[in-house]
Amino acid sequence: MRHGETEWSASGKHTSRTDLSLTEAGRARAIALGSELRGAGWEMVLSSPLRRARETCELAGLGNEMAIDEDLREWDYGEYEGLTTPEIRAQRRDWNLWRDGCPGGADHLLGTLRRSDGDCVLFAHGHILRVIAARWLGQPVAFGARIALSTGTLSTLGFERETEVLQEWNRR
Repeated sequence: MRHGETEWSASGKHTSRTDLSLTEAGRARAIALGSELRGAGWEMVLSSPLRRARETCELAGLGNEMAIDEDLREWDYGEYEGLTTPEIRAQRRDWNLWRDGCPGGADHLLGTLRRSDGDCVLFAHGHILRVIAARWLGQPVAFGARIALSTGTLSTLGFERETEVLQEWNRR
Protein backbone atom coordinates (compact mmCIF):
# COMPACT_ATOMS: atom_id res chain seq x y z
CA MET A 1 0.00 0.00 0.00
CA ARG A 2 1.51 3.30 -1.01
CA HIS A 3 0.71 6.01 1.50
CA GLY A 4 -2.06 8.47 0.74
CA GLU A 5 -1.53 11.81 -0.94
CA THR A 6 0.55 14.53 0.74
CA GLU A 7 0.93 18.14 -0.31
CA TRP A 8 4.32 17.33 -1.84
CA SER A 9 3.25 14.14 -3.64
CA ALA A 10 0.38 16.08 -5.20
CA SER A 11 2.82 18.69 -6.51
CA GLY A 12 5.51 16.23 -7.70
CA LYS A 13 8.14 17.19 -5.11
CA HIS A 14 10.60 14.47 -4.07
CA THR A 15 9.94 13.58 -0.44
CA SER A 16 12.07 11.33 1.72
CA ARG A 17 12.97 12.48 5.23
CA THR A 18 10.56 15.44 5.35
CA ASP A 19 7.83 14.06 7.59
CA LEU A 20 4.59 15.28 6.00
CA SER A 21 1.00 14.50 6.96
CA LEU A 22 -1.63 13.32 4.53
CA THR A 23 -3.93 15.76 2.77
CA GLU A 24 -7.68 15.45 3.28
CA ALA A 25 -7.83 13.47 0.02
CA GLY A 26 -5.04 11.20 1.28
CA ARG A 27 -6.85 10.56 4.57
CA ALA A 28 -10.12 9.81 2.78
CA ARG A 29 -8.37 7.34 0.46
CA ALA A 30 -6.67 5.55 3.37
CA ILE A 31 -10.01 5.14 5.15
CA ALA A 32 -11.62 3.80 1.95
CA LEU A 33 -8.85 1.25 1.41
CA GLY A 34 -9.19 0.10 5.00
CA SER A 35 -12.44 -1.69 4.18
CA GLU A 36 -10.47 -3.94 1.82
CA LEU A 37 -7.59 -4.58 4.22
CA ARG A 38 -9.25 -5.08 7.63
CA GLY A 39 -10.08 -8.60 8.72
CA ALA A 40 -7.68 -10.30 6.31
CA GLY A 41 -5.66 -11.97 9.08
CA TRP A 42 -2.29 -10.45 8.16
CA GLU A 43 0.80 -12.30 9.41
CA MET A 44 2.68 -8.98 9.50
CA VAL A 45 1.66 -5.35 9.15
CA LEU A 46 4.79 -3.29 8.52
CA SER A 47 5.08 0.45 8.04
CA SER A 48 7.72 2.96 7.23
CA PRO A 49 8.52 5.09 10.28
CA LEU A 50 7.45 8.23 8.41
CA ARG A 51 4.17 9.90 9.38
CA ARG A 52 2.50 9.63 5.96
CA ALA A 53 2.86 5.83 5.91
CA ARG A 54 1.97 5.34 9.60
CA GLU A 55 -1.06 7.60 9.24
CA THR A 56 -2.23 5.64 6.19
CA CYS A 57 -1.90 2.37 8.12
CA GLU A 58 -3.76 3.76 11.12
CA LEU A 59 -6.59 5.23 9.03
CA ALA A 60 -6.90 1.93 7.19
CA GLY A 61 -7.62 0.35 10.59
CA LEU A 62 -4.41 -1.62 11.01
CA GLY A 63 -2.56 0.66 13.41
CA ASN A 64 -2.88 -1.75 16.35
CA GLU A 65 -1.11 -4.47 14.35
CA MET A 66 1.55 -2.19 12.86
CA ALA A 67 5.28 -2.68 13.38
CA ILE A 68 7.76 -0.07 12.15
CA ASP A 69 10.39 -1.29 9.69
CA GLU A 70 13.28 1.03 8.76
CA ASP A 71 13.73 -0.85 5.46
CA LEU A 72 10.47 0.74 4.29
CA ARG A 73 11.75 4.31 4.76
CA GLU A 74 11.77 6.23 1.47
CA TRP A 75 15.07 6.92 -0.26
CA ASP A 76 16.94 9.93 1.06
CA TYR A 77 17.04 12.55 -1.68
CA GLY A 78 19.70 14.62 0.08
CA GLU A 79 20.04 18.04 -1.53
CA TYR A 80 17.17 17.16 -3.93
CA GLU A 81 14.64 16.94 -1.07
CA GLY A 82 11.58 19.06 -1.88
CA LEU A 83 12.55 19.61 -5.52
CA THR A 84 10.71 18.35 -8.57
CA THR A 85 12.49 16.37 -11.30
CA PRO A 86 12.48 19.39 -13.68
CA GLU A 87 14.10 21.53 -10.95
CA ILE A 88 16.79 18.89 -10.39
CA ARG A 89 17.43 18.57 -14.12
CA ALA A 90 17.91 22.32 -14.36
CA GLN A 91 21.01 21.71 -12.19
CA ARG A 92 21.98 18.27 -13.53
CA ARG A 93 20.54 17.67 -16.97
CA ASP A 94 21.21 13.92 -17.10
CA TRP A 95 19.91 13.04 -13.60
CA ASN A 96 17.91 9.80 -13.39
CA LEU A 97 16.61 8.58 -10.05
CA TRP A 98 16.78 4.92 -11.07
CA ARG A 99 20.38 5.15 -12.24
CA ASP A 100 21.70 7.74 -9.80
CA GLY A 101 19.54 7.17 -6.70
CA CYS A 102 20.76 5.63 -3.47
CA PRO A 103 20.52 1.97 -2.45
CA GLY A 104 17.65 0.78 -0.28
CA GLY A 105 16.85 -2.13 1.98
CA ALA A 106 14.64 -4.05 -0.44
CA ASP A 107 16.52 -7.37 -0.46
CA HIS A 108 16.80 -7.43 3.33
CA LEU A 109 13.09 -6.74 3.67
CA LEU A 110 12.19 -9.43 1.12
CA GLY A 111 14.14 -11.95 3.20
CA THR A 112 12.00 -11.03 6.22
CA LEU A 113 8.80 -11.41 4.20
CA ARG A 114 9.82 -14.77 2.71
CA ARG A 115 10.38 -16.14 6.24
CA SER A 116 6.83 -15.28 7.31
CA ASP A 117 4.16 -17.96 7.43
CA GLY A 118 1.35 -15.87 5.99
CA ASP A 119 0.31 -12.78 4.09
CA CYS A 120 1.92 -9.44 4.93
CA VAL A 121 0.90 -5.86 4.24
CA LEU A 122 3.37 -3.01 3.85
CA PHE A 123 2.67 0.72 4.14
CA ALA A 124 5.41 2.73 2.51
CA HIS A 125 6.45 5.11 -0.24
CA GLY A 126 6.41 5.19 -4.03
CA HIS A 127 10.04 4.64 -4.89
CA ILE A 128 10.91 2.05 -2.26
CA LEU A 129 7.77 0.04 -3.09
CA ARG A 130 8.71 0.09 -6.77
CA VAL A 131 12.20 -1.18 -5.83
CA ILE A 132 10.67 -3.92 -3.64
CA ALA A 133 8.47 -5.04 -6.55
CA ALA A 134 11.41 -5.03 -8.97
CA ARG A 135 13.53 -7.14 -6.62
CA TRP A 136 10.57 -9.50 -5.89
CA LEU A 137 10.40 -10.13 -9.63
CA GLY A 138 14.15 -10.82 -9.77
CA GLN A 139 14.83 -7.60 -11.67
CA PRO A 140 17.46 -4.94 -11.03
CA VAL A 141 16.50 -1.86 -9.02
CA ALA A 142 16.29 0.18 -12.25
CA PHE A 143 13.28 -1.93 -13.32
CA GLY A 144 11.28 0.03 -10.72
CA ALA A 145 11.35 2.97 -13.13
CA ARG A 146 9.01 1.00 -15.41
CA ILE A 147 6.21 0.43 -12.87
CA ALA A 148 4.49 3.68 -11.91
CA LEU A 149 2.75 3.84 -8.55
CA SER A 150 0.13 6.40 -7.54
CA THR A 151 -0.61 7.50 -3.98
CA GLY A 152 -3.29 5.64 -2.06
CA THR A 153 -3.14 2.48 -4.17
CA LEU A 154 -2.98 -1.23 -3.46
CA SER A 155 -0.56 -3.61 -5.13
CA THR A 156 -0.11 -7.34 -4.58
CA LEU A 157 3.02 -9.41 -4.92
CA GLY A 158 2.55 -13.15 -4.72
CA PHE A 159 3.29 -16.52 -6.22
CA GLU A 160 2.16 -18.55 -9.17
CA ARG A 161 3.22 -21.93 -7.95
CA GLU A 162 6.83 -21.28 -6.85
CA THR A 163 7.42 -18.23 -9.06
CA GLU A 164 7.27 -14.72 -7.59
CA VAL A 165 4.77 -12.67 -9.61
CA LEU A 166 3.13 -9.28 -9.70
CA GLN A 167 -0.53 -10.18 -9.13
CA GLU A 168 -1.96 -6.68 -9.07
CA TRP A 169 -0.46 -3.21 -9.35
CA ASN A 170 -1.53 0.36 -8.66
CA ARG A 171 -5.20 -0.40 -7.95
CA ARG A 172 -7.36 2.44 -6.68
